[in-house]
Amino acid sequence: MAIAAKRPSGGTVLLAAAAGGALGRLAFNALRRRPAPLSAALGVDPKVWERTNHRGEPVTLLEGPAYAAAATAAVALAPGLPPRLRAAAVLASAGAGAFGVYDDLYGNGDRRGLRGHLTALSKGEVTTGGVKLLGIGAVGLAAGALARPPGADSLTDRLLAGAVVAAGANMVNLFDLRPGRAIKAAAIAAAPALLRGEFGSAGNVVRAAALGTAAAVLPEDLGERAMLGDGGANALGALLGVAAVSAGGRGSLLWRAAALAALTGASEKVSFTKVIAGNAPLRALDGLGRRV
Repeated sequence: MAIAAKRPSGGTVLLAAAAGGALGRLAFNALRRRPAPLSAALGVDPKVWERTNHRGEPVTLLEGPAYAAAATAAVALAPGLPPRLRAAAVLASAGAGAFGVYDDLYGNGDRRGLRGHLTALSKGEVTTGGVKLLGIGAVGLAAGALARPPGADSLTDRLLAGAVVAAGANMVNLFDLRPGRAIKAAAIAAAPALLRGEFGSAGNVVRAAALGTAAAVLPEDLGERAMLGDGGANALGALLGVAAVSAGGRGSLLWRAAALAALTGASEKVSFTKVIAGNAPLRALDGLGRRV
């Protein structure tokens, strides 16, 4: 008879959040002080990390690789995770983060949105966004399959889990258009599971590590000195996807996949920024902590 895995304690969840925070701060400070080694490893000019935000002011994209590296380390070291779930979280964070950084560095913005990249691929045009789409799709399928209980699911369940991980990575990235918005959206999405009776679940260890790391870079994000970019936002969303599919049956997988598909489809037709700007409570939340 198999021995059930020990359920993580609430203290373990808090420890994962604290570790993520410490690693996130360490990674960002290290990359901000010395971007040259990472730039040399990737074969790019250190200036490529600089971007212009919605105000026309310079920000750095180094928050993205710092987040992805620190979050990957946080889930790799977090206590209380079953081996398969730990492997899924590491793969999701590192893989989605890597493909996101690739698009950040080499993307030209000629094609935008899911429809734009799929249309390009259908015509035989390989865009950086298309590479990222296929890459994160593959990462999501592998991580989703690993995150599910061994031997308990059908192929359909594992495919649904993979879709949730990949779509989660994309969804958080869709919110990364204003300072702090992607991290706030991720925290809101994770809050129900963190606040209800699942606090000591293995999935919440992953959520805590992901959000703890995000909290460490949030001041830079809100202060408009840095941004997650695709690298950070994709890693954060993929980790929350892994946490979401780590428990629950087919019904849970179906509604999560359907909700993410609906939001992704809506983003192709409706600007989330305009929706937020037109709704007073959402506008107030979006502006919380940001420069006036």
